[in-house]
Amino acid sequence: MTPTPAIQCLGICKTYGTGDTQVQALRGIDLEVRTGELLMLVGPSGCGKTTLISIMAGILDQTAGQCCLFGQDLGSFTADQRVRYRGENIGFVFQSFNLIPTLTVAENVAIPLLINGVKMDQALVRAAQCLVEVGLESKLSTFPGQLSGGQQQRVAIARALVHDPKLVVCDEPTSALDHQTGIMVMEALKKMAMDGNRSLVIVTHDARIFDFADRIAHMDDGHIEQIESLH
Repeated sequence: MTPTPAIQCLGICKTYGTGDTQVQALRGIDLEVRTGELLMLVGPSGCGKTTLISIMAGILDQTAGQCCLFGQDLGSFTADQRVRYRGENIGFVFQSFNLIPTLTVAENVAIPLLINGVKMDQALVRAAQCLVEVGLESKLSTFPGQLSGGQQQRVAIARALVHDPKLVVCDEPTSALDHQTGIMVMEALKKMAMDGNRSLVIVTHDARIFDFADRIAHMDDGHIEQIESLH
């Protein structure tokens, strides 16, 4: 039985600029992301990986083609509908962590819930539960600047998953980490994401973490050259 696609990209093209400055970042991408899988996008810098995940997550509009997320055509949404849909269904893990330095760890993790209208006390309880799952139960009242890089990335993972999203999108989540910390972060990501039967899409140059993928899509010059199945 074929798994139900979480994301379906059909003929996705993305062009930046006009005239002589025009750059074609994506050139007709066809790709499905399956429910419950961890898919990695790999390839040289500038090949379109971050553009593609930004379209998948509803942050960027494609120039041509269609992107459906859990059966919903993102191109048919208004701007407000798209923001609301992202807030309810998508979690983000960024290379630079993007934690707010003046908020505690628990408050940082609670942000997606607060955006979705959850009351502060309830949001902090759920944030604490997520932080336990990534091994940071002793850091709830700590500020981001007092944490190591690996600890900050685990806070970012907890924040990405606290609102129980269907899709988690990660942009180079281990590139700033040493090998041991990177493996620990990937183990936390895969465990928490797969427990909820979510889908993960991870952009990475880090060959050390390739074994965590179910499939790897190799990109170059705006195309998907090959899709490799690992599990």
